[in-house]
Amino acid sequence: MSTISIIGSGGMAAAIADRTAKAGHTVEVISRDAAKARALADRLTAPAITGTYGTVPAGDIVILAVPYGSAAAVVAEYGNALDGKVIIDITNPVSKDATGLVTPAGSSGAQEIAKSAPASAHVVKAFNTLFGPVLAQREHLDAFIAADDPKAKARVSTFIESLGLRPFDVGGLHMAATLEALGLMLIGLAKNGAGSFDIAMKVDLG
Repeated sequence: MSTISIIGSGGMAAAIADRTAKAGHTVEVISRDAAKARALADRLTAPAITGTYGTVPAGDIVILAVPYGSAAAVVAEYGNALDGKVIIDITNPVSKDATGLVTPAGSSGAQEIAKSAPASAHVVKAFNTLFGPVLAQREHLDAFIAADDPKAKARVSTFIESLGLRPFDVGGLHMAATLEALGLMLIGLAKNGAGSFDIAMKVDLG
């Protein structure tokens, strides 16, 4: 198993960290608030470590689990500390009232974040179509991924499989826009047609 670094200490960070720890990986929790990072690390089912915000993460895979509004800035602050890293963007760039996306026309949140990353880093879109409580409690979930670099995509697929999830490659990083629209649709479904956030999108291969 390997070390997985998670930047963030909110609900999705906790859900992914817990599942990652249970899978046998070493989890590094990083937050601007060191106390919050330590509190999350202490809650995990397996021993975890904390990192110093802004320094080189211990893991080769770095999960960006912060709100979209601050995600690109966080990556820019890290700068060359993310050289060679695979950065998993889990954000959903939705408006405050969840009625639309806030990304520029023709782009996606993941592509905007990638603009702030070092050239040697590779951004992969994943986990944005899974709600935290569902990810924390259910098995056999489908996780969609989009990325341009085949090796980065393969590494993330292997990591996702280790969590007991089924990865589905939807194409290059430009497809992150479609995944983000799907994330918005799921929020709308949860609030309206389903009436619950206890839902997940599943692929039926027949």
